[in-house]
Amino acid sequence: MRLKLCPNYHFDNHQNASNLRDNAGGGIKCMMDCPEIPPCMPQVAVRSLVEEDGEMLPDEDIASYKMNYPEEDNERKEKLVISVDCQLVTLMSVIKGRLVISTTHAYFHDLTPITEDCDRHDFKWSMTKLRDVYLRRYNLRRSALEFFLMDQSNYFLNFTTKIRLKVLTSIYSVHPPNFSFNSSRHPQDLLRKSGCTQKWVNREISNFEYLMQLNTIAGRTYNDLSQYPVFPWVLADYKSEELDLNDPKTFRDLSRPVGVVNPTNEADVQAKYRNFEDPNGVIGKFHYGTHYSNSAGVLHYLVRVEPFTSLHIELQSGRFDVADRQFHSIAQTWKLLMDTPNDVKELIPEFFFFPEFLKNMNKFDLGRLQSSKVRIGDVILPPWADSPEDFIYKHRKALESEYVSNHLHEWIDLIFGYKQKGQAAVDAMNVFYYCSYEGAVDLDAIVDPIEREAVEGMINNFGQTPSQLLKEPHPLRLPLDKALEKMMKSDHKKPDLTMMLSELSTFYVEITDNKHPMVFLSPPRSGTKGLLQTFMTDDTLVTVCDNSLIGRHSWLPYDRHSNKGFTLEVDQSHILLKGKKDPNAYPMRSSSYHPSVEMNSHLFAVSHDAKYLFTAGHWDYSVKTFSFSKNKYVSSVIRHFDVVTCLALDSCGWYMISGSRDCTSVVWDVSNANNTNPKPFQTLLGHDLPVTCVAIATELDMAVSGSQDGTVNVYSIHQGLLVHCLTPLGCVSPPSIITFMAISFQGHIAFSSKDKKNHSVHVFSCNGDNLGSKYVAAQVTGITTIGDCLVVVDDAGDLTLSRLLGLHPVYDVPLHVPIQTVVATPGNTHLLAPLRDGKIVVIGLPNSNNN
Repeated sequence: MRLKLCPNYHFDNHQNASNLRDNAGGGIKCMMDCPEIPPCMPQVAVRSLVEEDGEMLPDEDIASYKMNYPEEDNERKEKLVISVDCQLVTLMSVIKGRLVISTTHAYFHDLTPITEDCDRHDFKWSMTKLRDVYLRRYNLRRSALEFFLMDQSNYFLNFTTKIRLKVLTSIYSVHPPNFSFNSSRHPQDLLRKSGCTQKWVNREISNFEYLMQLNTIAGRTYNDLSQYPVFPWVLADYKSEELDLNDPKTFRDLSRPVGVVNPTNEADVQAKYRNFEDPNGVIGKFHYGTHYSNSAGVLHYLVRVEPFTSLHIELQSGRFDVADRQFHSIAQTWKLLMDTPNDVKELIPEFFFFPEFLKNMNKFDLGRLQSSKVRIGDVILPPWADSPEDFIYKHRKALESEYVSNHLHEWIDLIFGYKQKGQAAVDAMNVFYYCSYEGAVDLDAIVDPIEREAVEGMINNFGQTPSQLLKEPHPLRLPLDKALEKMMKSDHKKPDLTMMLSELSTFYVEITDNKHPMVFLSPPRSGTKGLLQTFMTDDTLVTVCDNSLIGRHSWLPYDRHSNKGFTLEVDQSHILLKGKKDPNAYPMRSSSYHPSVEMNSHLFAVSHDAKYLFTAGHWDYSVKTFSFSKNKYVSSVIRHFDVVTCLALDSCGWYMISGSRDCTSVVWDVSNANNTNPKPFQTLLGHDLPVTCVAIATELDMAVSGSQDGTVNVYSIHQGLLVHCLTPLGCVSPPSIITFMAISFQGHIAFSSKDKKNHSVHVFSCNGDNLGSKYVAAQVTGITTIGDCLVVVDDAGDLTLSRLLGLHPVYDVPLHVPIQTVVATPGNTHLLAPLRDGKIVVIGLPNSNNN
């Protein structure tokens, strides 16, 4: 999901494009919808649709690359592996360049002529950061690769057909340590290997997650507008004051293509198919001369957001399209789709996570409607949506509703499945113009460069059908009650606790005593597993007490033989400590901590492999690394000029961030598991008083810091730029102090603050919009996010779940003992909170099978 807006240092309000539109009057030709029937291409370029991609490495070759790689250390010398010409694909254009792959890095050199006003596209990445390489098409040619890195960044490179296989083979030979060899398979095979269909059937992943995975596997990408991810229209009610997700009439019929959702269009669609005959016998019959996903459609929806605004103007020959053809009302767009079968646009993912595309934040002059003379600004929302954020929230709820869950497989059959081609597609009225289908066009057969360029433009503008993933009906999703019952009895998967808030239970596990309570508790971390290890093993929970005692406890989120439904085995050192039998049960001495530092949860972070504990608060201003295996500190790194007050690790184990009394934050590279010395990567400035709490989201290129000056600063990680400065609403002077913060998987920034009179919690979007603020009764001692909820604990012993949007409470449990902090387990199966009396409270779903 692309969530975060970036500063545009070359902003243009495109007033010239608005003037050209106004001066042209109604004579502008509509380029936003493709012509009903595109021009024919040379017969030599048309080929059978049944050809399969033969450019695949056989499984035995993949296995040999996986097993027979040289055992070299991480400091091996860099050697050239391959250097080839290629094209970097970016939305609607390509940049000529050269890809160089060595044993340690990949480099792209931009070979376009250097000009003053043109940004360069050179980049490189370490091979240790390479996670996946997917086979891709470009202009219907099987010639491209898409590279995905550990931080979710990705690059789409186009080669010749033969060169692509050489590049892929070269990457295999280097054997990147985090690379998934299964990613470079044929889409149908990749879907089977991934297991994501069964996960969706069992409700282990959401509808949104599954659709994104299907899009990715089928070749859809954010890097090419003609192959943009496609999502369904799920609702048919855009007029009611309240959205009723329990009424089937609220929803669109997912078993039919958009063009015939309205039954009155069926006769016209069938007649078009029956009556079409190509005199040359090249073009097959089709129901629709337009496509449900193409460049023009994507730009139609995203016209208010750069760079899509500029691309829209480029497509419209230097001007905005006339106002009546712009995307100005969701209800009106749906009505036009239902009134005619000539427009069959489906949705894009942004309709389910990105409210900013519904706002005209840049104040572009999009014109006035011809009939009402009303100027177009923000998109007009349905009556049931109070704001763009509310629309996205309710629209996402609709996507995850029971009706859609029970019928989504029907839409998948149309777009990715067996109804995409053949007789099943004919019967479903789901046949599109032939040049949109995979394997339908052979560009290499066109010798004339001018003719070839014209055909490429036609393919690029018309749209491309995704790769077919299934040739049999897609399985149905389990009913919610059956899926939950199955998960409750499973040895491998427990349901997300937000799915059954009314069924939650509270359990207590004694760890220490009230003399030395825990001040830190890590989320469960998984240790390194062997290559052949397939069964789940216990995770590690790390605790630190106020006397510096470290505990490494064994955590298993399921246990069929216990009514608790989980296992938490306490570290023996804590048991010995309580019995006072081991005077040496203090592996981490407290003498290195600054006398003014009070032990708290901000001072610690655990590496993702559970091997190291990073610590702050030391008198020498250092960040130290404690090794669990060696039971001692193994490194100490100094980058700040005063005591380090807080640490936080990202979700992928790549970067850590620290905050200090010197008013700065530092981003550290902790990606190398064998390197116990964190490497300073970026220093972040902007606070006037000491930094009190930090958070980091590598996938969003976002680092966040809170301070005693009452501000929350949002930075870009790689450039170190201050993007937003947030202040808590409703706090009085002098400035409040920011005390805790967290970042959700959707980029929400949640934080707590306190001033002389009040304690409060606040939620902002990653783009700086306030989504909710409220006062709380007691001092906040910890926050975390779980799904679309914010969890807040306080020193009065209350644990509260609230929706991130609006902070409306949905669950509350009074524990009557001050809570030290709170964490969520992977998969959001449990909440863990250490109490002041030495216990850990575990909140989750009890075991339904007590046998």
